Amino acid sequence: MIITITDNARIQIKEMMKDEPENVKLRFGVKGGGCSGLSYALGFEEEHNEELDVVEVINDIPVVIFKQDIPMLEDTEIDFKENLMGGGFSIKNPQAAYSCGCGSSFRPEEYQGEIEKCN
Repeated sequence: MIITITDNARIQIKEMMKDEPENVKLRFGVKGGGCSGLSYALGFEEEHNEELDVVEVINDIPVVIFKQDIPMLEDTEIDFKENLMGGGFSIKNPQAAYSCGCGSSFRPEEYQGEIEKCN
């Protein structure tokens, strides 16, 4: 298994999937940008490319991950936490040498790309 989805995250994702087409999958990946250099991408997709993507069922959630992103996401945990201000997904990534306070961007040890200013 490349990543882990906690039970709290599974419940939230399943609830969100109710409003999506029946064959939808969770797409988890990395995109350039953010105040640490890279940001997490989390969304729903019906299509995937078998040559470029890996599809796994993780804690009863069908997940698509771009093969190129796997080294930066291996052993990452997706959780969902409730607090007084509402709730949100929390991502714990052991590959992140640095994470921004916003929690949605990170930088692996050997990252060489551009880093944006935090807002």
